[in-house]
Amino acid sequence: MLADLSILPHRLDERALTVRAIVETPSGRRTKFDYDPESGLFALHGVLPAGMAFPMAFGFIPNTLAEDGDPLDIVILADEELPVGCLAEVRLLGVIEACQTERDGQENRNDRLIGRIVKTRMYTDVDDLDCLGRAMVGELTSFFETYNALKGKRFRVNAISDPVRACALIARATR
Repeated sequence: MLADLSILPHRLDERALTVRAIVETPSGRRTKFDYDPESGLFALHGVLPAGMAFPMAFGFIPNTLAEDGDPLDIVILADEELPVGCLAEVRLLGVIEACQTERDGQENRNDRLIGRIVKTRMYTDVDDLDCLGRAMVGELTSFFETYNALKGKRFRVNAISDPVRACALIARATR
């Protein structure tokens, strides 16, 4: 069983734009997992349709609380697949600032931070979303729009922002 993540120290180094993140779903997977704080385990949340998979590792920033009531979400670029439950030191690249409309019509802010692992060989020169390119950021945006549409929700992008803005959102959501 995993340790209680509430005792995991939250570290945000604004000078280096780095943060600790927990991986819930590895890249390339159709299965979506969610951390269950009550059991300390990762529970199967759902399965994507054939032909659809998470483009990057998907996880959360511990000890943060977003407007939707969950920890802040983060997608993580890595050299290889990061396993479920992996604690990763991540350099922030930016954020997709978004609003999510639930099936009942309620709207919540539901941003997607984007980062890369600090200990990388392939992505050492990737310091922000401009380095990834508009096409890659567009693919991520399309993924989250489609992912939410499959669940009867709407994902609307408000802005694509830089690493400094990502840090500000984390600071605001830190418990």
